[in-house]
Amino acid sequence: MRGPHNLLRLIRTGATFERTGAMGAALDAMGASPRVRAAARILGWPFRWLGFRGDPALPPIPRALNALGPAYVKFGQILSTRADVVGVDLAGQLAVLQDRLPPFPTPIARQIIAAELGAPPDELFATLSEPVAAASIAQVHRAIRADTRGEVAVKVLRPGIAAAFRRDIDAFHFGASLVERLSPSSRRLRPRDVVSHFESVVMAELDLRLEAASASEFRENTKDDAGFAAPRPHWDLSARRVMTSDWAEGTPMGDVAAIRAAGHDPARIGQSLLQLFLRHALRDGFFHGDMHQGNLKVAANGDIIAYDFGIMGEIDEYTRRTYAEILMGFIQRDYRRVARVHFEAGYVPRDRDMDAFARALRAVGEPIFGADASRISMANLLSYLFEVTERFGMQTQTQLILLQRTMVVVEGVARSLDPQINMWQVARPVVEDYIRASLGPKAIATDASRVLQTLARHGPLLPALVERSLWQAAHPQPVVQPAPSTSAAAAWLVLGAALGVLATVLVAAIF
Repeated sequence: MRGPHNLLRLIRTGATFERTGAMGAALDAMGASPRVRAAARILGWPFRWLGFRGDPALPPIPRALNALGPAYVKFGQILSTRADVVGVDLAGQLAVLQDRLPPFPTPIARQIIAAELGAPPDELFATLSEPVAAASIAQVHRAIRADTRGEVAVKVLRPGIAAAFRRDIDAFHFGASLVERLSPSSRRLRPRDVVSHFESVVMAELDLRLEAASASEFRENTKDDAGFAAPRPHWDLSARRVMTSDWAEGTPMGDVAAIRAAGHDPARIGQSLLQLFLRHALRDGFFHGDMHQGNLKVAANGDIIAYDFGIMGEIDEYTRRTYAEILMGFIQRDYRRVARVHFEAGYVPRDRDMDAFARALRAVGEPIFGADASRISMANLLSYLFEVTERFGMQTQTQLILLQRTMVVVEGVARSLDPQINMWQVARPVVEDYIRASLGPKAIATDASRVLQTLARHGPLLPALVERSLWQAAHPQPVVQPAPSTSAAAAWLVLGAALGVLATVLVAAIF
């Protein structure tokens, strides 16, 4: 229920930050003024007793986020990859949220495994370790299959996690509605749609059968990608609350010193990570949506291993082409092109000035080029971009939220490997390859083929549709009915589409 009772939840969020000491730590990270600190202290102190105590063993901010629930932990995981935004110290503290949270007891995990797989764990696994990693939603045990003796990872959902997540999401919905009521200007950001999108993505993590399906599809898509690997799911040992997959052996992506000690080049790995992510998003339209250091390893041969496929992103072909053109426009510093694509896609209202929008985009993009990457403030860049979109009435594009968020996370991971990495230079060859493949003559022929296939599937309906339209044209009704005009329009649309396809095929053949 998204009622006013959630106001208490939001108040408790602030109270928890005050009680755990996270409020002061957050204000320090933001460089807040003494006046803001005093106001926060005055407002927070009376409600301090309502806050959760949290785990004293954790640093203040991770302690508060972990105490508040899994949705807050997810937020902290994102910030942990952005040392350039929150600072190196705070990013290091937040890193514990990735895979080093307190686990739940192994006996409970064994009970869940038995209930889900229909047999005691000792019959299914020759060995089953204590938890080797624990995150906000599940924990992982290292095991050996009893039948094949293969080494596997067994992921088990935390007990009661579904109810906890629904409670958090419920409060977020209430908060988003409250923001829209109190601040009408915020409606262009569509906070309620953003929360709904976040809900649909994250709730899928609570059914590990869906994660196994995502892992299987992602592995199939990327099997030929050099320098990349994804563990294989074991369907016979997976269920709603349990998922078994190949064990991924490697050095954690967050341990840069160990990566370097193993003889690998962190800068090369960072570049490869960025390019692989873009290739998956643009080429396949299906990408890993949670690529923080806790879900990445470096294999002994230098390959990047990705795992934990609970959050996956999917974008359609049209959106991919739009996104690629926007990226290419920034890479080529063609801000007029970037502005035009925004207007053509409907991202910016057509009554706005395209030239003014292009100049505003230039002010966002130009500081990136020719500058020392380590001196670029991503926080300031995002702040100015927010001002630009607000000025031109650009609405939040929910279909791009996960893509944009993951891009920020992946860039943060790559920057932790190589602080001097330039995202635009690294991205350029991948984007250029995609544009050549998706906008050239071959792509036109592919699109035409898809249209022909669609017409062929509906072929049996066309004769009756044309005959009905011709009869209605020869016997006009005294009163215009919606159905005849619709049918006639449909017939002409089909015939026009067929002629358009033929013309497209001829153009593709010529070029």
